[in-house]
Amino acid sequence: MKIGPVVASAALLAVVAACGSNGSSGTSGSAAEGGGSGKVGIDHPRADSDFWNSYIKYVPQMATELKVDLMPATNSQNDVSKLVNNVQALVGQGAKAIVMAPQDTGAIANTLQQLENKKIPVVTVDTRPDKGKVYMVVRADNRAYGTKACEFLGEKLGGKGKVVQLEGALSSINGRDRSEAFTECMKTKFPGITVFSEPTEWEGSKAASMLQTRLEQNPDIKGIYLHAGGVHLAPTLQVLKQKNLLVPPADPKHVFVVSNDGIPQEFEEIRKGNIDATVSQPADLYARYAIFYAKAAVDGKTFQAGPTDHGSNIIQLPNGFEDQLPAPLVTKDNVDDQNLWGNQVK
Repeated sequence: MKIGPVVASAALLAVVAACGSNGSSGTSGSAAEGGGSGKVGIDHPRADSDFWNSYIKYVPQMATELKVDLMPATNSQNDVSKLVNNVQALVGQGAKAIVMAPQDTGAIANTLQQLENKKIPVVTVDTRPDKGKVYMVVRADNRAYGTKACEFLGEKLGGKGKVVQLEGALSSINGRDRSEAFTECMKTKFPGITVFSEPTEWEGSKAASMLQTRLEQNPDIKGIYLHAGGVHLAPTLQVLKQKNLLVPPADPKHVFVVSNDGIPQEFEEIRKGNIDATVSQPADLYARYAIFYAKAAVDGKTFQAGPTDHGSNIIQLPNGFEDQLPAPLVTKDNVDDQNLWGNQVK
């Protein structure tokens, strides 16, 4: 995939101060100029999801483009204790900034405090820690994911019927944001729709079992919201096929499915008519801006809340900042858009 160069950081975002060692402030060159002053350590959260595997492939490409001294990556395999150990190892090997994607957003607080004490800035990707200082969270608006999914299904069902929400882990801010927004939207905009919410812990086997049970108990279910296509798509399709419900949208038995990730597999299923929509999480931009902000942190730059020139918005958090990247809804009408990262993966 070819991605255009990163523009100067002063134009990319509103830079409050880019302080040098002498304490003077001002703007310093672009993120693509190189000359980073320290190693960046990175831990990947898992390797059992098509979405995260795509992100992992983008990371070294972005590090090369941005001329960042990226250390060999670790992978915590969805285990916070492994994440803690991996971070300690990266720091011991000389990391001056850390990129991570903690799946349990509450349990990482102590590690973030330790890194703050050592003056090692942290960029988190996709997830926002509940506590603990972060330099920048690179994420999209996950509440918007739930709202978009709700509005899509609500309209497809004409405001009546039953839907299943296959939730991620509610120990994660992402799972909570998507679930709460979806549920609140349904109650407010589509009170005639009954929602069955099933917490899957981001596990495909749990999703399959819960969906199977719900369909047996409620064969008139007409909609499904998948919190993570990377782990929920395949089991959902398998269950629908077993139930003889994997039929085209024009068939009265069709169950409307909206997913979340934007992986190529979802796009193919939209084209086939097996699912109807997905929210495209920007795996490419997650990788790019994770590396960009890690380099900016090492170089001593700071940012303020406000719009960016890459279609996102930085918001102030109690414990740092968050760059909320764009995540469009993809349907049969725009599934072939070549600007979507899922259409650019080779």
